[in-house]
Amino acid sequence: MKMIIDTDPGVDDALAILYAAAHPEIELAGLTSVFGNVTIEQATRNALYLVERARLDIPVAQGAGRPLSLPPFPASHGVHGPEGFGDLPAVRPQGAAISETAAEFLVRMAREQRGELIICPIGPITNIAQAIELDPAFAGNIRGIVFMGGALDVSGNITPAAEANTYHDPHALDIVLKSGAPTLMIGLDVTMQVLLTVEDFETLARIDRAHGPFLQEMSHFYLEFYRSKGLHGCGLHDPLAVMACIMPEILKIEAVPMEVVLDGDTIGKTQRSREGRTTQVAIDCDPEQVKAQFFQAFTDSAAP
Repeated sequence: MKMIIDTDPGVDDALAILYAAAHPEIELAGLTSVFGNVTIEQATRNALYLVERARLDIPVAQGAGRPLSLPPFPASHGVHGPEGFGDLPAVRPQGAAISETAAEFLVRMAREQRGELIICPIGPITNIAQAIELDPAFAGNIRGIVFMGGALDVSGNITPAAEANTYHDPHALDIVLKSGAPTLMIGLDVTMQVLLTVEDFETLARIDRAHGPFLQEMSHFYLEFYRSKGLHGCGLHDPLAVMACIMPEILKIEAVPMEVVLDGDTIGKTQRSREGRTTQVAIDCDPEQVKAQFFQAFTDSAAP
C-alpha cells in the first residue's frame, strides 16, 4: 500500500512512522510535516531524522505552521518534550525538506499515483485541507484518508469535548469531511483502549535492537505525562491510524453522519449529526489483538 504520513513528530508519531517503515505491506512515498506536538520547524527536522534513521529514501515536505482560521497554538512540549522526543536532545538530520510545500507535494503525488495513495494524517489535518483547496480533483485522486483524531462517544483529551488534533484545526477537518474523499477516523474511542506500558517499551527494546531502545528512551517523558493523568500507559494514537490503513478488520467500524464543531465551548468536538456527511469511524477494538499486531511488525523487521 502506497502511503504518505502527515505528521507532527511527537513520540507517538515516531512509533507510527517506524512501524510503517518496518511493515512489509506499507510503501511510504513521503512524509509531510505540520504544527501540533511541536513547532513546524521541529516537526520537519524530526521527520527528516526518522526518515534517515529508518534508512528510507523518501522526501519530506514542510507544511502548515498554524491552523487555517484560528490563532496559532503553542506546541505540546509538556506532553512530548521540548524537542518532541521526550527528554532526548534535538536531533540533527543530514537532509533537508524539498522545495514543494506539503500541500503541493500531496497534490502532485495524488495526480501521479491516482487511485493508489492513502493519506494518513496523524497531526492537525491542515495540510490535507490545503491540498483540497489547491486542487479540486485531489479528493478524487486519492485512495482514501485515514486520520488520527476526534472523539465520537468518549471525552476529549485537550478539552472535555475535543481531541487535540481536531481542536487544533477544526476548520481544516470540516473541509476534509465535506470533500467527498473516502475517510476513516481513528479517534480516542479506540486509541485509548490500547495502552503501551513501561513493560511494552521494554519489549520493543528487546525485539527491535535498531529502534526499540530509541523508542524506549523517549517514552519515559511521555509515560510520565500519562501517569500525571492517572493512566498506567500511553494511548496507541498515531500507530493505530497507520495500522488501520492496512488492517481495518482489527477495528469495529461504523458509517456515521458526522460534523465538527467550529466555535464555542465545544470547538473541535466531533459529533453525530443528521446533516453531516457520512464518515467511517472506528468505535471499538480488541486491545490485545491490536497490541499483538503492533509488536509483530517490529519483530519481523528485526528478524535475520
